[in-house]
Amino acid sequence: MSNPVPTLSLLETRVLGTLVEKQHTVPDAYPLTLNSLVSGCNQKTSRSPVMEATEPQVQGALDSLKRANFVMETSGGRVSRYAHNFERVLQIPSQSAAILTSLMLRGPQTAGELRISCERLHSFSDISAVEGFLEELAARPAAALTAELPRLPGSRENRWAHLLSGAPTLEALTAQRKPDDGPGADVSLGEVAALKANVARLEAEMAAMKALLERIRAELDLK
Repeated sequence: MSNPVPTLSLLETRVLGTLVEKQHTVPDAYPLTLNSLVSGCNQKTSRSPVMEATEPQVQGALDSLKRANFVMETSGGRVSRYAHNFERVLQIPSQSAAILTSLMLRGPQTAGELRISCERLHSFSDISAVEGFLEELAARPAAALTAELPRLPGSRENRWAHLLSGAPTLEALTAQRKPDDGPGADVSLGEVAALKANVARLEAEMAAMKALLERIRAELDLK
């Protein structure tokens, strides 16, 4: 029988998410030192909410995650380094780990937003693929790891949240929306990002087709 997933604090999910993210984005620096991990947790971009965690606070989160087997400490150098054990502990595939990581680092998102924010961790073919893994995580027999949230007023799509810190409160979800956001602004961001990705892909395919046509014209000596 699977062990129950411990309830993690916001800082613990930030530390864990940062370790997973940096393994993919800066593999040469991974496993991370405490100093690098503090910097990653306190990034001003791609983080919601933005934090100002101190070294002692991050160290405390690491110690707690180590007790839950989520984090491993490696030695042998001049400083300790830390690696995650995320996928093995939860027994999830890399696609699910990418989704949970984005949710831990950026907060609740729509499937379209997740497809874009997960790009550097895993490239999903389309939004339906993201939705499939979200639903698998929500229906996980051992313990649900994601939940589809009630639709906020003015939104056209539902957002999803991770459950590693328990179910998010309505107050916390509302606070994440910027005061100057209009109705559905959080949704349109994901939709626009997804459209931009599709446009970029189509433009690349068109450029390749034009180059092929030019080569054919040159080989056939067509004017």
